[in-house]
Amino acid sequence: MTPDSRLILASASPRRRELLAELGVPFEVVVAEVIEHEDSSTDPRVMVAHNAALKAEWVAARHPDAVVLGADTTVFIDGCALNKPADLAAARDMLRRLSGRTHTVFTGVAVRRQRDGLKIDEGVASEVTFRTLDEPAIDAYLAQVHTLDKAGGYAIQEHGELIVAHYRGSLTNIVGLPVETTKQILTRCGLRA
Repeated sequence: MTPDSRLILASASPRRRELLAELGVPFEVVVAEVIEHEDSSTDPRVMVAHNAALKAEWVAARHPDAVVLGADTTVFIDGCALNKPADLAAARDMLRRLSGRTHTVFTGVAVRRQRDGLKIDEGVASEVTFRTLDEPAIDAYLAQVHTLDKAGGYAIQEHGELIVAHYRGSLTNIVGLPVETTKQILTRCGLRA
């Protein structure tokens, strides 16, 4: 692999790693040591764009020849971002809040290469409508899915049929990395499977 074609994913997320691997482009993972902005009152599009760029820029500064991909995802409802729940009680509250309603999932994608100043930023939004969940349904879901590392306290790809009625837009965006958009960006950067 030439230095020009080296791709680094600036994320600790196993879901992003799996989704990026589907594109068939070789990459390595370097976790950005940054503190993400998670103020729930911030415009979610601004927040995810900021965090994605923060991660990509931190890694790009240390690997100036590589194409670095950063991403950040949040769930948005009632004018408020639902980031990763602090504990099971918070996850339960998030599921109650989402129950029977439609929310938006926003992901910011940032690509940086320090050597030549490459800078690409994209945002993707999808809508998810939840089933109406009673307490036993919430208990059943939380018993099967570890939700503390997931925005909104849920994972559509893990027993999503228990909680999700339907969705609109990119499914991979809801999971954490919009593969269609990412593929277009990497193609623009000269990276192909």
